[in-house]
Amino acid sequence: MNWTEIEIYTATEGVDILCASLMDLGIKGFSIKDSNDFNEFLQNKDGKWDYIDDDLMGLKNCETSVTVYIPDNSQGAETLIAIKALLKNMKENDINNTFGRLEIESLQVKEEDWANNWKQYFKPLKIGKKLLIKPSWESYDNEDDRITLEIDPASSFGTGQHNTTKLCLELMEKSLNPNDKVLDLGCGSGILSIGAMLLGADSATAVDIEENAVSIARENAEKNNISNEKYKVYCGDVISNKELTENIGSGYDLITANIVADVLIAMKNLFKTFIRKNGILIISGIIIERKDEVVSEILSAGFEIIEIAESEGWAAVKFKEI
Repeated sequence: MNWTEIEIYTATEGVDILCASLMDLGIKGFSIKDSNDFNEFLQNKDGKWDYIDDDLMGLKNCETSVTVYIPDNSQGAETLIAIKALLKNMKENDINNTFGRLEIESLQVKEEDWANNWKQYFKPLKIGKKLLIKPSWESYDNEDDRITLEIDPASSFGTGQHNTTKLCLELMEKSLNPNDKVLDLGCGSGILSIGAMLLGADSATAVDIEENAVSIARENAEKNNISNEKYKVYCGDVISNKELTENIGSGYDLITANIVADVLIAMKNLFKTFIRKNGILIISGIIIERKDEVVSEILSAGFEIIEIAESEGWAAVKFKEI
């Protein structure tokens, strides 16, 4: 397998939080360069260190960075989109400049080429028993007459290629009833809420903290001939924006949230506010190592487990409101 090296420039104070956030995206290994750490080592090294290579001495004045490696395939392409969204959100909320410039450099893919190069990984994909996810630029002979969801994620997460999205769609297909009212929190490209509409939902509301994601979700809904009357899109942070939560409303039959562990935990009581009695909640974006922690928090908010699905280090969980 080929790999892409991604170097993220940050500041000493932001390294730990940045690494923790990257772990929630499924990244488990880091290489950290930090001049402060290296200079501290130089001051405190004992007599065992007679010689230090010139290349290492370059760390004395280096800019702090965290380097990760992602696979050069469809999952890696989704992960890079998620990393970009994470850094954008961190930068926008970094009032005290804790995290430095939060810019990316890649050894294999130039920034200006990314918008087109990532498309090579996105091909038509069958998910569950009914859906076919197809990028807008690909043709496909739909011989088995699947429901076609045409999508162009652009710079937003959600092509169906990532395990978190596939798990969510598969659980949703088995859970959705005709004419259900659906809420998609952290909608990204809109793939989950649009998929719900194509599978028979009566209406869907999609919410994301990123304005870009909201625009992309709306465009993808139009691509799939879903009317504005049936598909509502909101931009904002449901955790802190009370007006937004009021606009979203309540009584949803099915809620999906494919985000990260910490945000899912922070939303646990909001799920209860939005969902109807005995409604279905499907959460995903959870690395296996944090599955038990997240499940415990959601159970404490008044839900019971119906099903757990896992794939390649990721988990999605289906709950019922009680």
